[in-house]
Amino acid sequence: MWAHWTAQCVPEQGDWCARRMYIQGDRAYDYHVKTFGHPSKVGFMEIDHLWKAEKWDPSRLMALYKRAGAKYFFALANDHDNFDMYDSAHHPWNSLQVGPKKDIIGTWAKAVRENGLRFGVTNHASWAARWLQPAYGYDGEGPLACVRYDAYTLTKADGKGKWWEGLDPQDLYTGNSVKMPDGFNSAKAVRDWYAANTSLAKSNPMPPDSFCENWYLRCKDLVDKYRPDVLYFDTNELPLGQAGLDVVAHYYNLSASRNGGRADVVVNGKHIEQAHLGSFVEDIERSTANEIRAYPWQTDTCIGDWHYSRAVYEENRYSTVANIVSMLTDIVSKNGNLMLNIPLRGDGSIDEKEEAFLAGLTAWMDVNSEGIYGTRPWKIYGEGPSTAPRPAGRGGGRDTAPAYTSEDIRFTTKAGALYAFVGAWPDSRTARIASLTGAKVTAVSLLGYSGKLAFSQDAQGLSVSLPAQAPSLHTVTLRIQGVA
Repeated sequence: MWAHWTAQCVPEQGDWCARRMYIQGDRAYDYHVKTFGHPSKVGFMEIDHLWKAEKWDPSRLMALYKRAGAKYFFALANDHDNFDMYDSAHHPWNSLQVGPKKDIIGTWAKAVRENGLRFGVTNHASWAARWLQPAYGYDGEGPLACVRYDAYTLTKADGKGKWWEGLDPQDLYTGNSVKMPDGFNSAKAVRDWYAANTSLAKSNPMPPDSFCENWYLRCKDLVDKYRPDVLYFDTNELPLGQAGLDVVAHYYNLSASRNGGRADVVVNGKHIEQAHLGSFVEDIERSTANEIRAYPWQTDTCIGDWHYSRAVYEENRYSTVANIVSMLTDIVSKNGNLMLNIPLRGDGSIDEKEEAFLAGLTAWMDVNSEGIYGTRPWKIYGEGPSTAPRPAGRGGGRDTAPAYTSEDIRFTTKAGALYAFVGAWPDSRTARIASLTGAKVTAVSLLGYSGKLAFSQDAQGLSVSLPAQAPSLHTVTLRIQGVA
């Protein structure tokens, strides 16, 4: 499980709000102007101030996540908004000095370890120097056209007598390193300039050396203080050139020094080059692998937007338990792990639809987790219509595919047993597995059902007669002996 949670959840406008609120014509911009004021007067630093996390109950949430099957938990340490969620020695814009006035990472870590789970942190701030540049921009049209936003004008001296006295807004907004010219006369022209000059493309220039050095010190401080088991970077391979290499070397060496010479930690990166596989673990955002991978890997995804979205809630657009279970069985069948974000509101709570989702996932895991934990891939990952090539997402498949049918099977193995996840309960109450035509099946059972099952094999594979009622909603799991 993952808590992708920052002050960007306060407006409940979904992903990338700290950037989008500065882009005229964006829904988040319209909401910000209507609710808080124009970004020339009320910038994102004010949203950081409004964030109080007053209903956050990490112990209760962790208990829910653990019941739903979580074996490790990630907390977001900083996002593209450049705000540190911990007791940061090198960045004053952090959650102890601004907003909640709490050590978010330290509190998460305590709850995670009290529940016997592994603890991970995610670091996204390497993108901030480019991603936050719209805070230095202006409206391309309208009554305040060409009036620069707050980041362009505010200095440390402007904070005298205000809540942010002693803080420099430039430390939060990263400095105006990509200067937007004056003179644009339409909102579209401004948006086009942002897209061309402030995107997250790997080809963009490196941030200033001062930013890279500060990022390194902040990340080193993070791993030194909180000793995470996993360190995740939201970048292609490692961030910021030598700074990324240095912090990972420090992280591995620190773990080895604390564990008798053996590094007992994991680093996640994205789009790993073939020659670098094995030096850290590839993460595939909102996608799955298309085949069994020799090295462990991870999918990160979310039941809604990464940051809490009121629209997703009101329009009932959360992913279903059936869809996530289908993803999970597919990922595990290919030697992967799933990291799943349940978006938190700004106040730290989850809504009743998310509570219901977790209850549904818990019910499924209570019956079927034997085929998930401690398993290895079989000789093939699966069969059925869902194995046909699909349009690629960011890492291979997509996580938007519909829940599986009764013909969609995924396989794992453990302790001499083959587990076959049947994607839906067959209307005929007969499960058919075409891949099992060779080896002699000696026994078949159904997780969650204590009765015996009749089965037969022929040239078309294995057929299993199922009971009148499914032991769990969505995917069901057959335990098959004799072929693993």
